[in-house]
Amino acid sequence: MDSPNAHPATAALNERDRRLHPRYTVQVQIELRQEGNDVPMRLATTDLSRTGCYIELMMPLSVGTHVQATLWLQGHPIVIQARVVTCHPQYGNGMMFEKFDGQGEQLLHQYLDTIVTTT
Repeated sequence: MDSPNAHPATAALNERDRRLHPRYTVQVQIELRQEGNDVPMRLATTDLSRTGCYIELMMPLSVGTHVQATLWLQGHPIVIQARVVTCHPQYGNGMMFEKFDGQGEQLLHQYLDTIVTTT
């Protein structure tokens, strides 16, 4: 089990074995809205996969927090219901995507597939 004070890079190595899909180092604009709060946080991802992302935040959200995330992929907003699954104090959060609006999941998969073919 990871130490709560483990460095995020070390924690990421330990968590990698649990991932179903690869993460890609890519900065994508993301807007987060916490449940019950209409004030958006505008950030960028540090990595992205089919099932989640990581964002850097100086004051991370608590594990279990539900958010509405809007990813901006090639100018198209993709709205996702997500949950905070990791918290690294003064560093950031890992988010797990739980539900996509409309065709969002397919658009995300297409975007990631283009990253794979261009790298």
